[in-house]
Amino acid sequence: MTTAEFIREYRERDIRQLALQANRFPDVDMPYALDQIQGWQIARRKLPKWAACDGVIFPPHLSMEQCSSEPTAQYKLNLAMEWAERVGHASSMTDLTGGFGVDFSFTSCAFAAATYVERNEQLCHIVEHNLPLLGLNNATVVCADAVEYLSTVEPQTMLFLDPARRDEHGAKTVMLADCTPDVVQLLPKLLEKSRFTMLKLSPMLDWHKAVDDLQGTVREVHIVSVGGECKELLLVLSTVVESELKVYCADLSTASDTSSLFVYTPGSSAPVANSKLKTQNSKFVHEPNASIMKAGCFDELAAAYGVSPVSRNSHLFLSDEPVEDFPGRSFVVERVTTMNKGELRKALAGIEKANIATRNFPLTVAELRKRLKIKDGGDVYIFATTTAEGEHLLLISRKYR
Repeated sequence: MTTAEFIREYRERDIRQLALQANRFPDVDMPYALDQIQGWQIARRKLPKWAACDGVIFPPHLSMEQCSSEPTAQYKLNLAMEWAERVGHASSMTDLTGGFGVDFSFTSCAFAAATYVERNEQLCHIVEHNLPLLGLNNATVVCADAVEYLSTVEPQTMLFLDPARRDEHGAKTVMLADCTPDVVQLLPKLLEKSRFTMLKLSPMLDWHKAVDDLQGTVREVHIVSVGGECKELLLVLSTVVESELKVYCADLSTASDTSSLFVYTPGSSAPVANSKLKTQNSKFVHEPNASIMKAGCFDELAAAYGVSPVSRNSHLFLSDEPVEDFPGRSFVVERVTTMNKGELRKALAGIEKANIATRNFPLTVAELRKRLKIKDGGDVYIFATTTAEGEHLLLISRKYR
């Protein structure tokens, strides 16, 4: 059995079990085969179009885990196309930190010519092999250091960077200055060599500080979530376009759809008054999606959708009527109770299972679940929070949408 045959036949198997059986297949390059099987298994989840493409070579595990998923890569393509139209130019782009090439394979489609730059020679060979299989014929692969190449590249419509977010010991870094290459140091050259630059950064990064560090050149901040988890922070830099900063909070559901998109200008809304909860009132409670939680745009959200915060630090919002397009999840509040034992017993009567979340509450989910003696699951949602007056309450709810 050849290595290629082994990969095709066993690609759905557990790689740990396959590694233990290596002696059974003396003609198979087992380390390579296991890398390809593991890569394909990850791609089936993150990059289904790539997984369905025969002949694609996958890199070692770390590169696969760090690469973009199809929904986030598609989002970047849409963003690149919008900005290319905005600057009236779509001739060329260069990805200075190519990696496995997922983002490059998508964003390059917006331009007449595209250059992939990567200092890892192995990744360059892999990408050079994969691009024609993926139908990309406008691309050039260059094995070079990003900083050195930037000094020689001709002006581009777009430059793209995804700086490495691990230090020399492999530990994750989230500060912009700790990433490689140092974007702040490269800023003058990036602006000189592009009509706009797109940066992909860690979702853990403080976007406010990043905007400050980039000295007024950031035109847009895009906070992108998939499946309720914040995945990417994208910044678009330009001196060609002059505009006030806008923040886009996108929550992606599929490879082609944006389930919710909230756009705002930082500082555009005055604080909204806290809601006054009453146990006899039936209201709707709204939980913002992960992108909005990351953005911290709670005043702007409340003003835009006519909802009231439970308190300044609860990050839960109430309304008397349903809000059909709220960017997050909405629930019907059936009961509200304090932590008084008698009230709790009455409010929780008949509830054996519930999904519990704590927001600005003195107990953890585990501690509260133990006190309430309720199992996890079911269709009841309990939000434990604290009002502006300091009262600890439980909002017993069911999903509205």
